[in-house]
Amino acid sequence: MRRTVIRGAAVLALLAVTITIALAQIERFEPAGDVTLYLISPYHGEVIDGPVLVRFGVRGMGVAPAGIDHPNTGHHHLLINLPVDEVDLDQPLPFTDQTRHLGGGQTEILLELEPGTYNLQALFADFRHIPFDPVVVSEVITIHVR
Repeated sequence: MRRTVIRGAAVLALLAVTITIALAQIERFEPAGDVTLYLISPYHGEVIDGPVLVRFGVRGMGVAPAGIDHPNTGHHHLLINLPVDEVDLDQPLPFTDQTRHLGGGQTEILLELEPGTYNLQALFADFRHIPFDPVVVSEVITIHVR
């Protein structure tokens, strides 16, 4: 019994090391040429009564759902009060309240936000939720929700 437990622990440890090494070696892809990512709405400085409809635009690449490896495409993510320099760009983007995924290929998202001030920035990622290299981001906009 004890040998089985030790073998099981050894297998789990090896698996953890293998996963860590694999994640550390994730290749980031280059975006296709000259790409511009932007937020169509809301606009910078807008005061909004919720909910907030955020609409995305991209020029120079197409939009495809996550998981679909189609050339020159990616999908949108929204960073909420999260500066891009605080995001680990070498890993798949996490699913959090500050990192919203539009993995179905959507170009808009409806947010229920508490009253307050929010900084919003779009980030474009590949089919694996990994940001391109160089990173494709919009300008940061600030909105106020009443």
